[in-house]
Amino acid sequence: MRTKEGYVHSIDTSGMVDGPGIRYLVFLSGCALRCKYCHNPDTWHMKSGKLMSVAEIINDIKKYKSYMKFSGGGVTITGGDPLVQFSFLEALLAACKSEGFHTAIDTSGYATPHTVERILAHTDLMLLDIKSINPVTYETVTGVPLDRTLETLRISKMLDVEVWIRYVLVPGMTDSTRDMQRLAKYLNAYKNVKKIEVVPFNKVGEYKWKDLGREYELGDTPPPSPGMMDIAKRILAR
Repeated sequence: MRTKEGYVHSIDTSGMVDGPGIRYLVFLSGCALRCKYCHNPDTWHMKSGKLMSVAEIINDIKKYKSYMKFSGGGVTITGGDPLVQFSFLEALLAACKSEGFHTAIDTSGYATPHTVERILAHTDLMLLDIKSINPVTYETVTGVPLDRTLETLRISKMLDVEVWIRYVLVPGMTDSTRDMQRLAKYLNAYKNVKKIEVVPFNKVGEYKWKDLGREYELGDTPPPSPGMMDIAKRILAR
């Protein structure tokens, strides 16, 4: 399995927010979604990344094993969306587990149930982005239907995999209190969801859209106010 190769956009050896402790982050190229506020549109196309083998990555991760162990950290595979490169992701996660690393994936959950089951078999933590519980809003934001994301969440519960939910609060798009209340009620059935993080919309990646010759539709959208953030956090607090 370690001979498998995949397209890697970039690597960060000291991540602090994508799972517990200090994380080795592998950003895989490729994503099936086209989120209107995406910070990394340069990761959308798989072959825009560098071709690397599982063995190459594992050998590099080992250099940081001591401080990951000391901090209670591990390896997080993100993107893009890592589920796009399913076979490579599975091989990389399996190799990480064999080396004793805590594993996490950061994903939208947009994949077939069979794919999700195989990936979660090697995953300690899933960081799941739920853009909205409203199917119309979700598809407006991402360009794809909501059902696969919810099915991925269901499978994580079945396999008892820990989940952290990420919810990006975008004024005028994902700030409906009614939709957030529906999401909170929906998540109450998932005891494997241990954390819900409300992320304020920002335009950090806007320049990348311009560099790629793409229109950034949210250029006039402000960040959420502190009051709006407080309301969202109260609704989604568990």
